[in-house]
Amino acid sequence: MKNQILALSFGLMTIGAFAQKAELKAAEKAIKKSEFAAALTAVNSLDAMEATMAAKYKAKYYYLKGQALSGQDLYSEGADAFNKLFAYEIEIGKAKYTKLAQPMLNSMIEKISNKAAKLYNDDKDYKGASENFYLTYKLYPADTTTLYNAAISANIAKEYDTALLFYNELKTIGYTGVLTQYLAVNKETNETENLGGKGQRDLMVKAGGYINPTDETTESKQVEIIKNIGYILVKQGKTKEAIIAIKEARKSNPKDLNLLLNEADLYVKLEQMDKFGDLMEEAITLDPKNPTLFFNLGVVNQNQKKTDEAVKYYKKAIELKPDYADAYMNLSAAILSGQLAIVNEMNNNLSNFKKYDELEAKQKELYKKALPYLEKADGIKRSLETVRSLLNIYDILEMNDKADALRPIYKEMRG
Repeated sequence: MKNQILALSFGLMTIGAFAQKAELKAAEKAIKKSEFAAALTAVNSLDAMEATMAAKYKAKYYYLKGQALSGQDLYSEGADAFNKLFAYEIEIGKAKYTKLAQPMLNSMIEKISNKAAKLYNDDKDYKGASENFYLTYKLYPADTTTLYNAAISANIAKEYDTALLFYNELKTIGYTGVLTQYLAVNKETNETENLGGKGQRDLMVKAGGYINPTDETTESKQVEIIKNIGYILVKQGKTKEAIIAIKEARKSNPKDLNLLLNEADLYVKLEQMDKFGDLMEEAITLDPKNPTLFFNLGVVNQNQKKTDEAVKYYKKAIELKPDYADAYMNLSAAILSGQLAIVNEMNNNLSNFKKYDELEAKQKELYKKALPYLEKADGIKRSLETVRSLLNIYDILEMNDKADALRPIYKEMRG
């Protein structure tokens, strides 16, 4: 009885090995004829035998499966088969099929990468580009730039969940995107060109066509990645999560002005202007020559009805940028904000002519104080708002010549 069982087991193993050999041979013939669907059918019939497959057939099985899948444009599955092949031949200490499969995998990666670039640049199909950039990354994880390209493409396509997934993966792997560019000046055009690798650049300089070789390092993409994570979270209505993400980034880059400003912008969206103001104060210590920061502080203080502080910041912005039209406009508005209290008091003294006249004179002094800044704003960047405001003040101050000259311009601008 024992001998019969052994004989039966031997018979089953023989039949299995025969089936493996026959199906692999059928798949191989189909691939040679580019009949990849038939090849895939043949090789897939052996899937159930993968774990127990004879060693002499297993590597070939992975090799043919990879070809059949990639021939059907199932690149991700094809790459998985090739990677199983590589791992298996390392395990058994042979590289028979690895030598044949590696160039095929490289060709597959190049094909997908080119497709991704075409979808992005030519077709403007950003969702498709994202999918193919990410597939390129999965097939060749050493090229992390393709993951970055996948994130950008998904973001443009408004596939925010996908983009967030990719950006977080970039953050996890510590992607910086920092590259060294090998530059030299073209002797014919006198323009600086990026000549690719160092060896190529040095060779072209040595040949005499280029001079003044220099190396430049590109900026890190880490701030941009964090910023985009924050923006996506905001678009998803997760502003508080966005602030947490940026705060985390700022711990390692406390003097990064861009991160600080992005956090400040999130507080504007949350209408927490006090925290926005605090960050603007901090930003000024990092960049004391930046007029926009002082302008923003002026806006914060003006909204909080701290007129004197607002005026101070607007004047500082103008000092740093003398042609800052918006700062002149806001400065005039801050000064004129004081008229509300005067008008209310005038309305309470309609029968007290002496008091009313005093208040009216005080109001006109306020207009005279604001007028030069408003005229400056109009001179730098005329708009319907500046013209309308000027015309109103000219009429109140009875500056008839200026009002008459401006009135037709105002009518024309109003259409």
